[in-house]
Order: sequence, then structure tokens, then C-alpha cells
Amino acid sequence: MDFNMKKLASDAGIFFTRAVQFTEEKFGQAEKTELDAQFENLLARADSTKNWTEKILRQTEVLLQPNPSARVEEFLYEKLDRKVPSRVTNGELLAQYMAEAASELGPTTPYGKTLIKVAEAEKHLGAAERDFIHTASINFLTPLRTFLEGDWKTISKERRLLHNRRLDLDACKARLKKAKAAEAKATTVPDFQETRPRNYILSASASATLDDTSRPPSWAEWKEDYPGGWRRPCFFLVPLNPSVTRARGCLSLPKDRKLWNDEVDKAEQELRVAQTEFDRQAEVTRLLLEGISSTHVNHLRCLHEFVESQTTYYAQCYRHMLDLQKQLGRFPGTFVGTTEPASPPLSSTSPTTAAATMPGGPSVAGLAPPGEAALRLEEVAPPASGTRKARVLYDYEAADSSELALLADELITVYSLPGMDPDWLIGERGNKKGKVPVTYLELLS
Repeated sequence: MDFNMKKLASDAGIFFTRAVQFTEEKFGQAEKTELDAQFENLLARADSTKNWTEKILRQTEVLLQPNPSARVEEFLYEKLDRKVPSRVTNGELLAQYMAEAASELGPTTPYGKTLIKVAEAEKHLGAAERDFIHTASINFLTPLRTFLEGDWKTISKERRLLHNRRLDLDACKARLKKAKAAEAKATTVPDFQETRPRNYILSASASATLDDTSRPPSWAEWKEDYPGGWRRPCFFLVPLNPSVTRARGCLSLPKDRKLWNDEVDKAEQELRVAQTEFDRQAEVTRLLLEGISSTHVNHLRCLHEFVESQTTYYAQCYRHMLDLQKQLGRFPGTFVGTTEPASPPLSSTSPTTAAATMPGGPSVAGLAPPGEAALRLEEVAPPASGTRKARVLYDYEAADSSELALLADELITVYSLPGMDPDWLIGERGNKKGKVPVTYLELLS
């Protein structure tokens, strides 16, 4: 592999310089360009958004998939860009075990029949859970991951560039400051061309110590070795020519001032370039940080969709379990002893009649006598205590002619009869009348 050693050495030098400068800033030994308060607020808001998005994402993943091994497996499949294999939900697995148990223990026994009914309900619950996980992953988890893996990485990259531009800007400011201080110092140093005799003669002992190796260097050699105009201390003054007298270790030439002037001009030019790059990068980063507001709007929409999918899931679970209770002949507020035979399907027996035939069940005044299949709705009249309005929360399909089918969001009139099961009411809509479950209603004052 072909390495560019010059570039590598240059990058290493820049990295070391920035590290030193950053350390000095932390200890308060170097000046630091401060960002405006609005920019700092945008940075803090972006960091807070990132942190809370990560926490919400992780906890939602735990909610949808409590098994950590399964989450790791899904993560690996996602990183390998492969399709995640379909996994049986816990409800579906439980339904499979119950169905197998019923087949082995006897599907015609009361226990076997009940296992089959519960297995069917658990299968529906597992399918509803699968749909909920799929919908939540697409509508909620995917946008959160897209923000963290896409938009936030772009913001982080631009923030690092801005940090480096700020360090470069501060370094240019420090360089200009040092150059101006050196220029001011060089201006105050006297010129020995004006304060020393032009033809200074060394003593005999001093002249004897001078040989070919200690001769004064030429101007080109002196400038190349000591561009700043200063050498190590020396005790000899050597006359060179009528125009310039050099003193080793204690001389500042007229041209030395010009060198520092050039250095100041160069530092000012670098400072202007660094300031321009810093301002440009700050504007780019500011625009990205202001886009966090759009991210919040998008996440708000995704959150509403997540709530809708969760509401749908729990409503489906409630309906499936309510249907299972009807099939088992157990209704809210009643109890079926273990010694009783399995109840017949709801198509032939109404909930109220079944409740009336159970041991300890309350008798309903004004209803058909025990053993009769249907409720005589024409004999039911509103009580003297009055009626109430109720709003239907979910669609409800009537199990038989004694029940009233419901549609979500419609308004009906409801009332209760003495001795009636508290979880059921009589509902009226126009000229139609029938029993309705209280859990499907929102009673209005």
C-alpha cells in the first residue's frame, strides 16, 4: 500500500497541536472562541434528543421482544442485510401445545374441549401480537433508527468539523498575537550599526584566537542558520564591511524587523482564512441543528401511529378474550363450578339465561323462566328510575336475537333491570332492543 509520508506527518503534527491546544483550553491556559447562546442551546437540544431517542428505542425493542437472545439475533440479521426469519409468538406456541394436549387427552372430554377453545383464542392473540409488532417496527422503530443512524451521524460529523475549525481559528489568533509581540520587541532593540564603530579593531589576543574556522559567516550562511537574527552569545565583535557591523549573540539587523512584519502579515492572512472557514462551518452546523424541530414533528407523527397500533392490538385481545368467555359460558361477575358440565354454545343459549341456570346466579325479573332459550324483549320496559345515553366504543356482533349489535361511536339508550347482571345492560336504538355488554360502552352523564 502506498503511504504518503508527508501527509501522514502533517496530519500527525496537526493532531498533536490540536491536542495540546485543547488541553491548554481545559486548564484555562489558552483562549477559546465561545459560541453564541442560541447555538449552545441548539447543541444541548440536539444532544438531549439523541439521548432520549436512544432510550425510547431500546425500551420499545424490549417491549416488543422481551427475549434478549432474539433481539441480538434480529440485530445480527439486520447488520448482515438479511431477512429476519419468521418466529412463532408465545401465544401461538401456547396454542400449539394446548391443541396437542387436547388431542392426546381426548378432544371429546370437557377438559379437551376447553383446551381446544382456549387454544383457538390464544392463536388469535398470537396473530394479533405479530401484527402489532410488525406495525410498530415499521411505523415507530424504523424512523427512530433512521434518525440515529442517518441524521445524527451527519450532525456529529459536522460538529467535529466545527470543533476543528474552532481550534484552527484559536491557533491562528495565538500565532498572530505572538508575532505582534515579537515585532514590538524587535522594534525596541537598538541597531548596532548605529551604536558601534564601523571599523572596530580587536585586541591582539582576540585577533590571535581567530582562525579560518572562526571567521564571520557570510550573510547568506547567517540568514540560513539563524533566520530570526540572533545567535548564541559570543565575546567577539568583528568588523565586516562599511555598511553592516555584526555582533554575535547581541545583534538585531534592520532586515529583522521586515521579517517580523512579514510574519505578522502572514498570520493575519491565515486568521482571515480560518475565520471564514469557521463561519461557514458554523452556519452549516446551525442549519442541521435547527432541523431537529422537523425531527420532533416526524417522531410525533410516528408516536401517534404507535399508539393507534397499540390500541388496535389491545382492542383485538379484549374482543378475543370476551368471545372466549362467551364460549366457555363464563361471564364477568359469575362463577362456574368445576363439577358443572360444559355449557352449550351461545347460539342456543343467551348469556342471561345461562347465568340464571348457574348455581348461585341471580334471577332476572321480567325475563323468561329458566330453560327458555330467548329473552322476551317485547315484555321489557324501561324502569321508573329512567334511562341513560351511552357511546359505543367498539363494534359488537350480537351472539343471538336477545343481544343488540353495536357500531363504534354510535349513541344508544341504555338501562338496567332489577337483578340483572351488572356487566350487561338493555340497549335501545330506535325500535330495536337487546342486551349489550357494559365494557363496550361509555356512559354519558
